[in-house]
Amino acid sequence: MHALCGVPDPEMPLSIVDLGMVGAVRVSNISGGASVQIDLIPTFVGCPALAVIEQDVRKAVGALPSVAELRVSFVYEPPWSVERITDAGRAALHRAGITVPKRGCASRPVFVPLGISISLESVACPLCGSTSTHLDTPFGPTRCKMIYYCDACRNAFEHMKNV
Repeated sequence: MHALCGVPDPEMPLSIVDLGMVGAVRVSNISGGASVQIDLIPTFVGCPALAVIEQDVRKAVGALPSVAELRVSFVYEPPWSVERITDAGRAALHRAGITVPKRGCASRPVFVPLGISISLESVACPLCGSTSTHLDTPFGPTRCKMIYYCDACRNAFEHMKNV
């Protein structure tokens, strides 16, 4: 897990551990060292960063002197959710100007053009703290983010989708 903590998500300023992508790590002894099986939970099916993440995991864990065999798998059960982001991950995202839905937030559903359903909640601006914000677009720079706009400081910021 220590090695995995050093693997950054290529699209966000935190590790895959703090993002909650590590589903399981199983270690067993084999002749010549340890056999390691790592299950990763993608934030979205078809995420374009998965190949980079797998390569970085293989590099970080494969470099450990006791690892003789390494298998990395992507699993989709249970599905990833923003609930999996650690407190340290939430803090790192906030420092980068990205907000995350509150844990257990029962927000009201909103329907936007093209039949996309999202949920809105009161989102405080990570730059000035104002809650005078609104959804600017449900489409952000990555599939797991949308863009909010702060009416107080007039800055746009990213907000993780509540998936």
